[in-house]
Amino acid sequence: MLMSVADFVISLSLISVVAGMLGSLIGLGGGIIIVPVLTLIYHIDIRLAIGASILAVIATSSGAAVTYVKQKLTNLRSGMFLEVATTLGAISGAYITTLVSDNSLFILFAFVLIYSALSMFRHRRQKEVLTKSDDKIANRFKLHGSYYDQSQQRTISYKVTNTKIGLGIMYVAGMISALLGVGSGALKVPALDSAMHMPIKASAATSDFMIGVTAAASAGAFFSRGQINPVIAAPIAIGVLIGAVIGSRLLNRVAPRYIQALFMIAIVVVAIEMLQRGLA
Repeated sequence: MLMSVADFVISLSLISVVAGMLGSLIGLGGGIIIVPVLTLIYHIDIRLAIGASILAVIATSSGAAVTYVKQKLTNLRSGMFLEVATTLGAISGAYITTLVSDNSLFILFAFVLIYSALSMFRHRRQKEVLTKSDDKIANRFKLHGSYYDQSQQRTISYKVTNTKIGLGIMYVAGMISALLGVGSGALKVPALDSAMHMPIKASAATSDFMIGVTAAASAGAFFSRGQINPVIAAPIAIGVLIGAVIGSRLLNRVAPRYIQALFMIAIVVVAIEMLQRGLA
């Protein structure tokens, strides 16, 4: 029995609230859940799913960014500095997506997620932040930061390093964002947390700030190709925005280890599903 339009909109809106909450909480953007939901549950073409997800990512960023900036969790200097590379990557990826097959997109999606999970797992025990950095770029542009952690009830001050590696990963992350519509938080969070040594909460908040700009850079190309369907995109954008606001209020109250665990579990489950779809 086919689902009515009303049932489709209501169910998708509710799922999107959860996607926005989880996406903002772990810095991935709602797209990490929206794309699999649309393709695996609703059987919507992956290219339309990616187009809708681009808007979901912008909504996640809009809903979470204000709260994170007020709480000083977002590292604005690092975010704007790294966004240059990510935006260039997003523009490149938006045009490459027309040359890639659907199965290849599913498989690429899965491997990006698996890489992210492995990267986070390897660094799960790294709890101490850097108190000094020899990175000339980070020191010159003052990319370091601090924030008050409510769960630990203390101020966390940290230094940033490996900015060149971060820039390279961010360019690739931008391409992945445009190709898969996931906001590329699956690469940005590990890059900030593992490569550049930001605390996980600052990484998630900064990623949430960046993903909206990245998605907006490639959204125009999806609009011009007719890959954004209002019936699909509208309930997703509204639901994700609501969820993102809720999630952003929870992040600073949750212990960092729980955020890392939630991040890894979420993307491994999705990766398995997407890999099976790509190999089918």
